[in-house]
Amino acid sequence: MTAQMTGAKMVVEALKDQGVDVVFGYPGGAVLPIYDEIFQQNAIRHILVRHEQGAVHAAEGYARSTGKPGVVLVTSGPGATNAVTGLTDALMDSIPIVVLTGQVPTFMIGSDAFQEADTVGITRPCTKMNWLVKETDQLGQTIHEAFHIATAGRPGPVLVDIPKDVQFATGGYVGPKAVKSHYQPKVKGNIETITALVEAIEQAERPIFYTGGGVVNSGDAATQLLRELVDSTGFPITSTLMGLGCYPASGKNWLGMLGMHGLYEANLAMHGCDLMINIGARFDDRITGRIADFSPGSLKAHIDIDPSSINKVIHADFPIVGDVAHVLEDLLRIWKSRGRKTNKSGLQKWWSQIEQWKTVDCLKFTPSEKTIKPQHALQRLEALTRDHPKRYICTEVGQHQMWAAQYLGFDAPNRWMTSGGLGTMGYGFPASIGVQIAHPDALVINVAGEASWLMNMQEMGTAVQFRLPVKQFILNNERLGMVRQWQELLHGERYSHSWSEALPDFVKLAEAFGAKGILCSDPADLDDAIMEMLNHDGPVIFDCLVEKHENCFPMIPSGKAHNEMLLGEAETQGVIDAKGSVLV
Repeated sequence: MTAQMTGAKMVVEALKDQGVDVVFGYPGGAVLPIYDEIFQQNAIRHILVRHEQGAVHAAEGYARSTGKPGVVLVTSGPGATNAVTGLTDALMDSIPIVVLTGQVPTFMIGSDAFQEADTVGITRPCTKMNWLVKETDQLGQTIHEAFHIATAGRPGPVLVDIPKDVQFATGGYVGPKAVKSHYQPKVKGNIETITALVEAIEQAERPIFYTGGGVVNSGDAATQLLRELVDSTGFPITSTLMGLGCYPASGKNWLGMLGMHGLYEANLAMHGCDLMINIGARFDDRITGRIADFSPGSLKAHIDIDPSSINKVIHADFPIVGDVAHVLEDLLRIWKSRGRKTNKSGLQKWWSQIEQWKTVDCLKFTPSEKTIKPQHALQRLEALTRDHPKRYICTEVGQHQMWAAQYLGFDAPNRWMTSGGLGTMGYGFPASIGVQIAHPDALVINVAGEASWLMNMQEMGTAVQFRLPVKQFILNNERLGMVRQWQELLHGERYSHSWSEALPDFVKLAEAFGAKGILCSDPADLDDAIMEMLNHDGPVIFDCLVEKHENCFPMIPSGKAHNEMLLGEAETQGVIDAKGSVLV
């Protein structure tokens, strides 16, 4: 027998039954019945953001740092459309979030009513699945189905659009155990293909593991199995931006991040390998560079739970559809049963070549006594925070994001929150709020650029209201740094609209919100200023004035191959030829 209740109460009951403890949202007329139910309970905490885009990014930060789905509640019309950027960001980066939107009453849909929008139509391309619920009896099971689809298989965002009359009406509520979903993604890989990959592992002379966010999404078991596989085989490992932390940066086989701003040794190893094992990554263009010349001499394995990702961009010689943890478990079992064999002589030569590439200090820069270099700022931030047991790093998008990936080390998964596929400026600040809500005792730092940070600066009100000690570490070069870099290197130094002439005083801005502001422009003061930020028990805006025209290297120019990197100061070491290869 189903329990009878209003649709609004069903929403709250369904969230409770799904184990939801926090919702990020912003009220409006079309969701007031749900907000009234939220007011009458204490099991679920509501975080009032200042913009709906901020709500979705906060939910992403919560989800990415916990492995649990983030939940958003917004009103109809502009409330829903403001959530679209966050939905697309979550879809690109495979982040599980459930967005509940209000809608005008069913009898007014299609009449251009006040704050009406075709939310399902608008969000169809940017969600894994969405629903318009027109019957109150269907509401509970739809929400339970939404949670299942958001978290099963390749995670992603889902949306449930709920008309106001459905919220007021009474219907029968069913719990999650009563809902049987037809969506059952394949989690076990094909054993024959896995065995064939094991045979290739046994013979490979120049292998590499190429890992992505799918390892993180698969959970702790996947991370542990990956580490066992890497350490047991002795193979080198690299990662995408989204996969940082799945193998420890302090690990002996770690080559660093690869891709457009990846490390020299990681990119050349990818280019020169004879066996590439892609685990939970999707061969995006920031990794592949020019596809025709991507890792030209290698056999390629691709392990991914999303069958549509296999052979979408790069042909896989060993296509394996399945959950990373399940596939790695089978792969390790088969490899061990066959005697744990590798090509030791080939592997020894391969590591000798990699060690030679490492002698090119691709992150080399010259510190200044007068101006803070952004690389130096992040080196000091890393040195002063890396031993913190609960450090979480978020970023905005731009040069600072790439420098953070290069200079900050992650030894655990779920500690690095950044916008990868969509590259969403304004992501980091609200994401840091979501992380801090999920981990109240943690050190949460958002590495930002001033331009990107300003896109969701209003969330400072959220941080102050909920007493969240998030640290906003702004590398302020008074420029749209990555845009300016491309204009310098690729557009004849024509700096079209890549700077602002009206930046705020960030210290005064922090104080206006009731937070702490810190300004630092002298390298000699940097450590003390960072410690002041870390020791403050509330939210901080740290305005770090950095060199205005510093470029982020290494860099693979758009349309180039992995062995055609620009190396900046490392090129002055005299060991690089015109195509980026080491001269022996």
